[in-house]
Amino acid sequence: MRPASLFACFAVCASLVLNGIAQPADAPVLPLSELRPGMRGEVWTVFKGRAPEPFAVQVAGIIRNALGPGKSMILCELTDPRVQGMGAVAGMSGSPLYIDGKVAGVLSYQIQRFETVRYAGFTPISDVLEVGALPPGKDSLAPIPIKGERQGAHGAGDFAASFTPMTPAFALGGLAPEVASLLEPQFSALGLNVTALGGNTGAGDTALAAPATLHPGDVVAVALATGDISLAGTGTVSHVDGNRVLAFGHPMLSLGATELPMASAEVVTILPSTLNSVKITNTGGVIGSFSQDRLSGIYGELGRKAPMVAVEVAFPTRSNRKSLHFEVVRHEQLLPAIAATGLAQAVMGSNESGFARGFKVTTTVDFPGTAPIKLSQLYPGPQGFRQGLTEFVGTLSLWLFNPYERVFPEHIRFSVEDTPETPTGSIEQMLVSRTEASPGERVDLTVGWRGFQRDGESEQASLVIPREWAGKELEVILTTGPALDELTGRAHSVPVAQLRSFEEYISALRGFRASDGLYLAVIEKARLMTDQRATTQDMPGSLERIVRSADEARFQRRDAFNPLWEQRVLPGRLFSILVRRPLVITD
Repeated sequence: MRPASLFACFAVCASLVLNGIAQPADAPVLPLSELRPGMRGEVWTVFKGRAPEPFAVQVAGIIRNALGPGKSMILCELTDPRVQGMGAVAGMSGSPLYIDGKVAGVLSYQIQRFETVRYAGFTPISDVLEVGALPPGKDSLAPIPIKGERQGAHGAGDFAASFTPMTPAFALGGLAPEVASLLEPQFSALGLNVTALGGNTGAGDTALAAPATLHPGDVVAVALATGDISLAGTGTVSHVDGNRVLAFGHPMLSLGATELPMASAEVVTILPSTLNSVKITNTGGVIGSFSQDRLSGIYGELGRKAPMVAVEVAFPTRSNRKSLHFEVVRHEQLLPAIAATGLAQAVMGSNESGFARGFKVTTTVDFPGTAPIKLSQLYPGPQGFRQGLTEFVGTLSLWLFNPYERVFPEHIRFSVEDTPETPTGSIEQMLVSRTEASPGERVDLTVGWRGFQRDGESEQASLVIPREWAGKELEVILTTGPALDELTGRAHSVPVAQLRSFEEYISALRGFRASDGLYLAVIEKARLMTDQRATTQDMPGSLERIVRSADEARFQRRDAFNPLWEQRVLPGRLFSILVRRPLVITD
C-alpha cells in the first residue's frame, strides 16, 4: 500500500469464508457520488459468537451535511426480517455496508425508535478512513477530560431522540448486579450507558494477548478496565489494513487523541427491544490500543498496549480471600469511579464478603517520584459504605486529579480489614475541669463515651496553659477531624491558586486530619492570611494590603479558628459531634 494514503486505495476485491458464508474483505470503496436510492446491500455484523453474518438493507437516500459541513449520512431501510423487528442494535456500531462488492459506509446512527419501518444511518466510508490518517496528539498517553453527559439514550429531547449515534454496548464484567446498580449514577454522570449484563473471559489477566487477526464485521471492544473487573464498550470492526483497525463509525466518548485498550469480544446474544436493542457480550483479552476517538469513528492498532493504572484490592485479615487485580485507563474522571467499583465489589459482591460489623479501607496511591499517600476510612458495615460511596469517589477524585501536571499514579491499592466490632460510638459528655485558668495551671478534659452495644467509658486528657495564652478568650472543642479542618480553614478541597506545583498539591493532601476518632482542641478566633499552604495570624493591615495587591489569588484572608493545641482521641471509632466549651485565660 502506498504510504501517501493509509486507507484510500483498494485495488482488488477478495473474499474470506467464515462458516461457509462469503464475506467481503479489503473491498474497494464505493464513492458517495455513485450511491443511488434503491440500491441493495449487505451489512456484516456478529449476531452470536464471533463469526460475522450479513443482513439485507436498501438505500433510501443520502442526507447531505447531516453530520456537519461536508459530512453526510447514508439512510438505509433495514429490509432483513431479522433486523426489521428490532432495529439497529447497540453493539452493531461500525458494521460495514457492502453494495455490489464495494464498501459504502458503516452502520452508526439510530433513526427514530418507534417507527413502523426500521431505518438506520450509515457514515460514508470515506469519512471513516479519515480518522486513521489523523496524527496522534501531543499527549496521547492520557485522555482529555470527558465534557458533559452523552445525550441520546436518556432523554435528550425529541430532536436528538430522532437522530442519535448508536450507543456502544458498555458492559461491566466481574460485578454483582447489586454493585453495578449502586454505581450506575456515577457512570451516568460520565455519559456511560452501562449494563450489568455482560462478562469477561480474561478475568485476572491484564497482559497483552497475542495479536489477533480482525476482519470487517468482527466484534471488538474498547476496554476502560481489564482484569478481574472489566468495563468495555462493544462495537463492530469497520475496516482493517494490516494491524490498523477502524471501528464504530461514530465517536465513543469524543476523547480525540487518546490511548484506550482494544480487546477481543464475543456476542452471547441480542436482546431485542422496541426502544433500544443491545448485544450482550463477553470481553476478552487486550489485543491492541485505540488512539483516536473522533466524529466518524475510532482508530487503533493491533499489538500495542495502552498505559494503564494497576489497581489491587487486598484482604489482609482474610487468609481465604483472593485479592482482586485489574487495570484502569488513565483518565481523571473514569479512574476514580472504576477503581471504587472494584472496591465496592470486594465489600458487597461475593459470598466471602461478610463485613457486617464494620471494616477499614486503607487507600494507598503510588505516584511516580514521590512517597505513597495514604487515606484510611472506617465504615460501620456495607450499608455505611453504600451511603458514603459518592463521597468516597469524590475524595479519590481529589487525590487523582491535579491541575499542575498530567501525572497519573502507577498503582492504587485498597486494603480492606475487618474490625473486631462495629466501629461506631456516641459521646455522652465532655467535662472541662475549669472554665478560667492562668498561665502555668493545668486543665483536665474528660470525655464520656459509649461504644456500640458496650458499657460507658471515659477518655482523659490534660494540658498546661502556656504563658502566651494570657488574656485570651478561647474555646475547647471536641469534634471530628474533617469538622476541625473546616473550622480551622483547611477545607477538604485544595485551592488551585494557593499552590504552585504538584509536590505542594501532594503535601496538601497529606495534611488532612484523620476521619476516624475525635480531636480535642483549644481554638481562638483569628484573621488568617494564607500564602499557599502557610498561614500568618493577624497580619498587620498595611502588610496585608501589599501582599494581596501583589497576588490576590495566592494571598487570601479569611476569618477562621486557629488551633493552639490539639490531641486526637478514640481512634478507630466513628462519631458525629461538635461540643464547644469556653476557656478564659487570665493575665
